[in-house]
Amino acid sequence: MKINPNNLPNDVESLKALVQKQQVLLDEKQAEVDKKQARVEQLEEQWRLFLHRKFASQSEKAPGQGELFNETEETAEDPILELDAEAIPSPETKTKAKTRGRKPLPSELPRVKVIHDLPESERQCPCGCQLSEIGEETSEQLDIIPAKIRVLQHIQKKYACKACEEKVKTATKPAQPIPKSNASAGLLAHIAVSKYQDALPLYRQEGMFKRVGIHLPRQTLANWMIRSSELLQPLTNLMRDQLLASPVIHCDETVVKVLKEPDKPASSQSYMWVQVAGPPQQRIILFDYDQSRSGQVPLRLLSGYQGYLQTDGYEGYNAVASQPGVTQLCCMAHARRKFMEAKKAQPKAKAKTRSKVDVAIDMIGKLYGLERAYQDATPENRYQMRQEKAKPVLEKLRHWLDKTLPTVPPTILLGKALNYLHKYWARLTVYLEDGCLNIDNNIAENAIRPFVIGRKNWLFSDTPRGAHASARIYSVIETAKANGLEPYAYLKQLFTELPRVSSVDDVEALLPWNQNLTTLLMNETLPQGGV
Repeated sequence: MKINPNNLPNDVESLKALVQKQQVLLDEKQAEVDKKQARVEQLEEQWRLFLHRKFASQSEKAPGQGELFNETEETAEDPILELDAEAIPSPETKTKAKTRGRKPLPSELPRVKVIHDLPESERQCPCGCQLSEIGEETSEQLDIIPAKIRVLQHIQKKYACKACEEKVKTATKPAQPIPKSNASAGLLAHIAVSKYQDALPLYRQEGMFKRVGIHLPRQTLANWMIRSSELLQPLTNLMRDQLLASPVIHCDETVVKVLKEPDKPASSQSYMWVQVAGPPQQRIILFDYDQSRSGQVPLRLLSGYQGYLQTDGYEGYNAVASQPGVTQLCCMAHARRKFMEAKKAQPKAKAKTRSKVDVAIDMIGKLYGLERAYQDATPENRYQMRQEKAKPVLEKLRHWLDKTLPTVPPTILLGKALNYLHKYWARLTVYLEDGCLNIDNNIAENAIRPFVIGRKNWLFSDTPRGAHASARIYSVIETAKANGLEPYAYLKQLFTELPRVSSVDDVEALLPWNQNLTTLLMNETLPQGGV
């Protein structure tokens, strides 16, 4: 509002009141301008981030990340970033240098000798003597025989008494994975691995069988996968028992479409949940389908669990985390990812200079550098390292966060990253308590990745029963891989043996860590009795 100087009041108090009123109006206008400016900056950030996601590399690796310990010159001017020189890994914790050259072919693969000999005409020496064999040179070449389809004829011998002509006995055929079906254990394993490991949808497999003259409709293949997955239920039950007995469980979830979910439209989203636990020698990866993403799902999956639970920041895990005996960790990779998004959304001119985003990324990078340096150390040594080296870095990061948070608008990407780090700080630092804990939840994210890749090919599940079947088969395949087993050989073993088990001990003997890869591959022969 424009003021006429001729209309200004003469007394001091009225003049002060007028000035104060004008100042309030100016503050309101300035606040409105700041709000619009923040909105413009936010939209510009979103646009730059969209362009980066659309056209730029998707790697989260920051420039200079490969030299996290060689940053003396870069960080000397910033007292917050000064780090202990002890961050450099000790010789006993350094990983072995990668060997160069071609890796030898697996020793368990069968060998076929192809002998190359000199013809008789070339075994004569120019001096007139006969050449004698003194040795040989051996080189190996990988070969493959395309998949062969065969028919197993189960012939049950029959015996009768010729004297009375009454008593007849027929040899018993072992229990089959799907009774009265013409699918063998090997065929079921092949179809399962093709879909759930190699992301080959059933309609493509149908076409592949058709090319060799075999009619196997996808409806039949889908029914076989559901029926064969039900065989795996006792095994996955035991795996879940062991998972719930683990001191640490990692969880994550991703979307999946199920067309015929009751009371839900076909376009709606359901969820595949994954839980990972156990040491590397007995790693367990379990998938579970549910139409919901509510907190009731992890309550069901982790009923009775006590220990550490590592997740992302999704609030649906809070109900489990609030139960007695459960301590929740959050994922530092998610916190770092938000700063990386803020980095990618910066204007080009600003991205070339050191900013607040770079400070956070560098300090989190130092934490990851320490974890890599001690990844082969014992839990006790890793705990000691975290107390001596990682904890001071986190304290400096906390000090920087407290100083920076009030200065950044919460609506821009950097503000969101800072608020995320502040909100989950207590859960992000729990990993300091135990050398067995991880700094992030990448174990679960990596475990769910094969499902996400497969989903891009087969797109959806038709029914909830099919989604549950997928969860069971994914669980067995991914757990087998995590324990060093070849999925096809292991599944064939399971589909052969599970129909014949009679006790829990029999099922327990089939757990992945009780199997031997070499033995499984050696068993890839014709069934007993030949052809």
